[in-house]
Amino acid sequence: MIRNDKSRRCTLQDIADRTGYTVNTVSRALKNKSDISAATREYIRQAADEMGYIRNQMASSLRSGHTKTLGVVVGGMSNPYYGVMTDAIQNVAAEYGYSLFIFCSRDNPELELQVVETAISRQVDGILLFPCRGSGRTIERMKAAGVPYVLMARHLDSPEDDWVVCCEEEGAYLAAKHLIDAGHTHLGFLSSFDVVGSSEWRTHGFLRALEEHGLPRENGQLACCSGEDEIRAQLSAWRQDGVTGIFVFCDLEAWFAVSILHSQGLSIPRDMAVIGFDNIQSILPVPAPLCSVGYDIPAMARSGIDLLRRRIHRDDTPPQHITFSPYIVCRGSCGSKTGSPLPEKIPDIYRYCR
Repeated sequence: MIRNDKSRRCTLQDIADRTGYTVNTVSRALKNKSDISAATREYIRQAADEMGYIRNQMASSLRSGHTKTLGVVVGGMSNPYYGVMTDAIQNVAAEYGYSLFIFCSRDNPELELQVVETAISRQVDGILLFPCRGSGRTIERMKAAGVPYVLMARHLDSPEDDWVVCCEEEGAYLAAKHLIDAGHTHLGFLSSFDVVGSSEWRTHGFLRALEEHGLPRENGQLACCSGEDEIRAQLSAWRQDGVTGIFVFCDLEAWFAVSILHSQGLSIPRDMAVIGFDNIQSILPVPAPLCSVGYDIPAMARSGIDLLRRRIHRDDTPPQHITFSPYIVCRGSCGSKTGSPLPEKIPDIYRYCR
């Protein structure tokens, strides 16, 4: 009869008692071992399902030395970029039989260290870290604990780390060039906060595009604004200064800037051209066409997992630095006639999903 004692979990012994087979046979059947007949495997699996059996992964990990779990530390899931990237990581991890613990650092180094220590305490086999400025202590903690790790999307200055990134300098160069090719000669680069590595490289690429196209340095203005009021004031100032095209640090911030411009009665791209970074619209059906810098996010996720698995299995080759090439996706927000213009109103969700 089906076990109905809900006070404890079903064990292999319970299934053995139910089916009349030994615990060893039950265990091998549930592992789909070929020395157990297909009919017996199916009978035991059906009994296990009826009894609510779930494999004790902790016991298995004690025998194998691996928990088949990975820690993934992102900035925050309210940013759809992290949702898209984490989904891609999950797809690859599942192929290899790994489960994920997902943590949010809020780009705060103290919180980042705390969640990484939590991941280590849960005996994860390895960690994929989207680092923030000040991640040095976190990295040293992972090294001291002997936990394999790979830095994703960003990296610090240390060449001793493994990392998988997009070439952000080239991406920003392409973004600025895209605006210039659309006829804009006075540009702005807008970001909401200083991001380790990314801010510097994207600034370099933005300014390089102006230089290579013969535009003076003062035609490219830089601004890091921490809130809606500052962004609103900066956009108004840029319009007065003759800026007609802006490159925004990421797609989410770009949609937020567009919503502010629309609230000021302005049209995109007629009154201001906009381009973002990450091309998350290729995966999320956002009803607001936006030019963006794209790169192969699924391939980045696979490279990160594959590299981390190598480290988990004691691959001691020199640190690997994997860089993906960016490209431009034009959807018309630059003012080019090759894409579709943005609608007159951006859904309010993009104003608050920050």
